[in-house]
Amino acid sequence: MIYTLAVYTTVTFVTGVALLLVWRNDRTQAFTRLLGLSQVALAANPLAYLAWKSPHPLLHMVGQLVMIGLGTAYIVMLIMGGAHLSHRRISQRTCWGLVAGFGLFYTLVALTISSAHGQMALATCNTLVGLMLIWWLRRLGRAELLSGVFITLCGLDQFTFVVLGDAGVEPQTAVATVLRVMLCLSLIYAAFERSTKQIRRLHQRFEELVSRSHQGVTVMRNGKVVYANPAFLRIYGLADPEQARQALLKPWLDATVPEADRASVVERTLRIMAGQVAQESWEGERVSMDGRRLQLRFSAWQVDWDGQTAMQMVVTDDTERHDAMRALLRRATRDELTGLPNRSALLQRLRELFSDGEIAGFVLVSLDVDRFKLFNDAHGHRVGDQVLQALAQSLSQHLHEHAEVMRLGEDEFALLALASDGPAMAERLTRTVREMLAQPLQLPEHQFFLDVSMGVAVHPSQAQGPEGLLQAANAAMHEAKRLPGTSVQFAQEQAQRGMGALLTAEQALRAGLRNEEFTLLYQPKVDARDHRLVGFEALVRWDRPGQGRISPLDFIPAAERTGLIVPLGALILTQACRQLAQWQAEGGQAVPVAVNVSPLQLLDAGFPAAVMRTLAEFKVPPALLTLEITESAAVTHMAQARDQIGQLRQQGVEVALDDFGTGFSSLNMLRGLPLSTVKIDRSLIDPMPAPDAAAVVKSICDLAGVLNLEVVAEGVETTEHATAALAAGCNVLQGYFFAKPLEVAVATEWLQKPR
Repeated sequence: MIYTLAVYTTVTFVTGVALLLVWRNDRTQAFTRLLGLSQVALAANPLAYLAWKSPHPLLHMVGQLVMIGLGTAYIVMLIMGGAHLSHRRISQRTCWGLVAGFGLFYTLVALTISSAHGQMALATCNTLVGLMLIWWLRRLGRAELLSGVFITLCGLDQFTFVVLGDAGVEPQTAVATVLRVMLCLSLIYAAFERSTKQIRRLHQRFEELVSRSHQGVTVMRNGKVVYANPAFLRIYGLADPEQARQALLKPWLDATVPEADRASVVERTLRIMAGQVAQESWEGERVSMDGRRLQLRFSAWQVDWDGQTAMQMVVTDDTERHDAMRALLRRATRDELTGLPNRSALLQRLRELFSDGEIAGFVLVSLDVDRFKLFNDAHGHRVGDQVLQALAQSLSQHLHEHAEVMRLGEDEFALLALASDGPAMAERLTRTVREMLAQPLQLPEHQFFLDVSMGVAVHPSQAQGPEGLLQAANAAMHEAKRLPGTSVQFAQEQAQRGMGALLTAEQALRAGLRNEEFTLLYQPKVDARDHRLVGFEALVRWDRPGQGRISPLDFIPAAERTGLIVPLGALILTQACRQLAQWQAEGGQAVPVAVNVSPLQLLDAGFPAAVMRTLAEFKVPPALLTLEITESAAVTHMAQARDQIGQLRQQGVEVALDDFGTGFSSLNMLRGLPLSTVKIDRSLIDPMPAPDAAAVVKSICDLAGVLNLEVVAEGVETTEHATAALAAGCNVLQGYFFAKPLEVAVATEWLQKPR
């Protein structure tokens, strides 16, 4: 019997250790660990049995407790292992509950009833657990189901001792030894099957990932490709996988790798295969076997492939992205209409030239087509585009050996040429353009002669950087536009400064309007006979921060050029009406105030209504407001002026024709416009009392008298002027002889004087 128990102990321990080693190799198979531990635990059961059979009371008690503990541990680990094997989850609390429950049950049965009953309870529980495991494992593999069967048979084998007593120990142990070996083999086989399935799944997953990957994956060994996924074959245009096996050989390199990169490819491969680097990444241009140009990114590292050193490489095809980026870059640096480099490309080229210290100098010509708007207005934008395309083509053909041609804007081009003698090169370029434009541009349906204005900036110069040089050339081009025909101007520092100052003034003017930096002064108008006050003319001044008071001669042209004259005119009208309302409120003394109106205001159909709204806002009678329009504006916009003036006169607003006699005088205009006053320009008053000057003024006054128009003489600065104007028939006088434009406080004192 001792021999049988020793064999059982050895076999059980060995099979338990074998299962633990299986688990150590694959930690995911926890059931092998649990069942292995249960086998190792049972290996101590014969020793516990021998101690239990000892006549010594202590050994007997220890042996019995150990058998109870081993039986409890065995059955709990059977349940836990079977649950894991059948993918059932048992919580830690349930596990400890099973330990306590089975331990207490065995203890109570064995100690309170009898040891035979304890063995029968243990055999019954083990058999029931085996049957439960058969039920749990019925849908798994054959090996798992056999494990449940062997566990059940082991439970049934324990009834041998229950039936035969001590005489049944040896046959029970012998049978148990065989069953334990079979159980161990079935569990090992089950673990092997699970590992094989896992490996198969991983292999299938790898194949799925790699075969469907958009990145090329290849493994190279001993100068040949041993694996290449479909993406690698697709990228390189390979129909036969066998072609990929030559990927590192010279014919392949010659066909797919640019000559300049071939040496680096070989060197990099040797470095990776020698283990000198962990990983290398690079990118470059390649050619597919079917002739396509490729832009690829590579990443490679050393791997073990079938026990030999190999190199794995991942290839990413960036051709589409690269082509898209090139297309975006081209659109960003090329003019869509003509295909020429655009302003961004010019500035980038200038930056390169400025940063290259070896370049002796270069010339920049800014070229603008004169009156280009006429082509669009007369023939439509399609013909205008054809003109630009033909000009771009002609410039490129005539200058391709001498200069780079670029298009900067709608009708603006640039010529850029390297030259150590800048002025001489500029002369050659502009002369070539002149000669080219002496012939008409040929279009599909037309032929046109063009004039252009050219501004030249030469480097080295005082221009600071690319933007400064381009600004200088543009300033010179605008100077050239003042000359007729195809003209050329060289950049001058003062012209560039002048344009900068002009821009600064225009920006400041906008800020001034927003901040209401404008003030009105009031110049008196007096009766020609007794010199009593009969009215004021409101004259605007700009109190520009940091520069003091600015004359309208310095900012009105900028306001007209930018269209700001309209909001400025509205501001002047508002301030004048506000002041009239204040004078009325203070003492009831008020005289008409004249406000100048710009041509742009006259073109606004809503101008009369805006004037009446402003008068109503400040409760000023229309008769206290006189609007002065220039003679040139009335002539240029005769129809609009007649309608606007008529509406204003119907509302009771007086309208005066300002600057009469400055070159556009028309007797028919005086008759056709519904005016109330004519203001004779100072240029006609200044020569008086010369007889010829007096005669001209008298004829105007006689005509005005016939038309029932009041006559105001401007620019009266001397006693002789005042006397001669009165004698000629002027009704009202205005000028420095009586007063310069007055601040509001002084103008108020004039109102308060007795009349």
